[in-house]
Amino acid sequence: MNRIVTIQDISCMGKCSLTVALPLISAMGVECSVIPTAVLSTHTAFEGFTFRDLTDDIQKTADHWKQNQIHFDAILTGYLGSISQIDIVSRFIDDFGDKGALTIIDPCMADNGKLYTGFTPDFVKAMTELCGKANIITPNLTEAHFMLNLPYNDKDYNEKYIKDIAIKLSDLGAQKVILKGIEFSEEQKSVKGTKEKIGILCYDSLSEKFSWYFHKKMPQNFHGTGDIFASVLTGGIMRGLPLENAASLAADFVAASIKATLSHPDYNWYGVDFESCIPYLLKRLE
Repeated sequence: MNRIVTIQDISCMGKCSLTVALPLISAMGVECSVIPTAVLSTHTAFEGFTFRDLTDDIQKTADHWKQNQIHFDAILTGYLGSISQIDIVSRFIDDFGDKGALTIIDPCMADNGKLYTGFTPDFVKAMTELCGKANIITPNLTEAHFMLNLPYNDKDYNEKYIKDIAIKLSDLGAQKVILKGIEFSEEQKSVKGTKEKIGILCYDSLSEKFSWYFHKKMPQNFHGTGDIFASVLTGGIMRGLPLENAASLAADFVAASIKATLSHPDYNWYGVDFESCIPYLLKRLE
């Protein structure tokens, strides 16, 4: 059984970060170790949440693992709350990624044209440098523009523009890039069959191969879907799926989870019903 470690926070209520990564990766038949970077009573969309910073414990955990010669097949990082945490994770990758461990970094720091609360240009610089150590990065379009120091471009783009973004991201150091949240207008007609759809672009810099994948856009957005995408992507790769297959599985699972959520008349606004879709996920892995 492959073993991965995921480094991100625990939001005790809200269905994101470790509370989706651990169950999903485990359900996919992959051993999942965790390093929590913080404990929050809820995710940050709630008001008045409590927050316990665990930065000092990250290195202590890593040191103990080194003493016990623990090995990982993959390292997955999610939300990191400070530059200090980024620095510690960078050292962790140096220590545990030197024996062929795949490193997947989701640079959780921005969406809808804005950085998350508390993040600064210095944080963006540190996260961009961290992404340079990854084998695979999974930014959304907002994060991509911040990482490349480009003005945010919402929807005024075409196929060439998105491909150029992916290439420039790869030039930062990561071999493979998955760019999320792509929507082409009907006027652009860049990629056929994408009207009223949202999708991803996978780019492998070694083969210079591009792979598009689109599905019907869901009528509502939910917190935590990026964490779900990264978790299923990682689990799929550990199960032997090629990058584009793992990415399309992750995208489909997110869409299925949103659809399942919206089917409940009293659905929760704070997260998606991924639990009821786990049988669908496992069937796709058969």
